[in-house]
Parts: sequence; structure tokens; C-alpha cells
Amino acid sequence: MNKKPELIISSLDADRLYDLMESLPAGSFADQKELEAELGRATIVEPKDMPSTVVTMNSTVNFIVESTKEEFTKTLVYPKNADASADKISILAPVGSALLGLSQGDEIEWPKPGGGVITVKIKEVTYQPERVGELHR
Repeated sequence: MNKKPELIISSLDADRLYDLMESLPAGSFADQKELEAELGRATIVEPKDMPSTVVTMNSTVNFIVESTKEEFTKTLVYPKNADASADKISILAPVGSALLGLSQGDEIEWPKPGGGVITVKIKEVTYQPERVGELHR
């Protein structure tokens, strides 16, 4: 895959993510440079203007890992909201970082821990806080 898909991120999510990354101890988040690069190339919009098919923080998304054809439905959360449940994924997890800002139908290659890449394709955003007016979650 040569071209990265367009990313759309809400101003609220961007501000919170920059604050989160600044609060982390140096070297504690392996994909920090990749996430910072993605935030830097994203189109930032006000939460009320977020297209309903974009993965935002606290969105529930159905996606497929292309290499295994395994399908998942996860809610993208901040680390403080991640728990042992199988239905949440932290923004600090490699796949979590890859999901943010993508739209239904998009796919992206993302570095895997230990080397190589993973290709993730968005099938559907089944819940998005902005779509239902939950702008300050």
C-alpha cells in the first residue's frame, strides 16, 4: 500500500491525545512517533462537524486484519478506560493507533511490535459519540 488514507480527527480528540502523550514517561509508548505523525497529517475538525463514518475516540468499530482475515468489533478508548474486557482497545495499542481517524472502507498499514506491518481495514463504525451528540465524553 503506497498511499495512506485521509484521516479526520476531532479537535477534542487531538487535544486529549497530545496531552496524553505529553504525560507518558519517555519510551513507554512504542508507537508514539507513528501516532504523532498521524495526528500531524490529519484534518482536524470540530466534533460537531465530524463525518458519521469516521473512527473517533470512544467509537465502536468493526474491522478486519487483512493478513489473518480475522474480524473484530472493538471500542477505541483512552488507556484509563481500557480493561481486561475483549470489547475495548486502547489508543496506545498498535491496532488502536491505526484505527483513529479512518473512515469506513479505509485500510492502513501499521507497524507491529517486533517488526513487520499489520494491515487493518475498517468495515463499519457501529457507534460514534459525535454522531449521537455526545461531544464531551
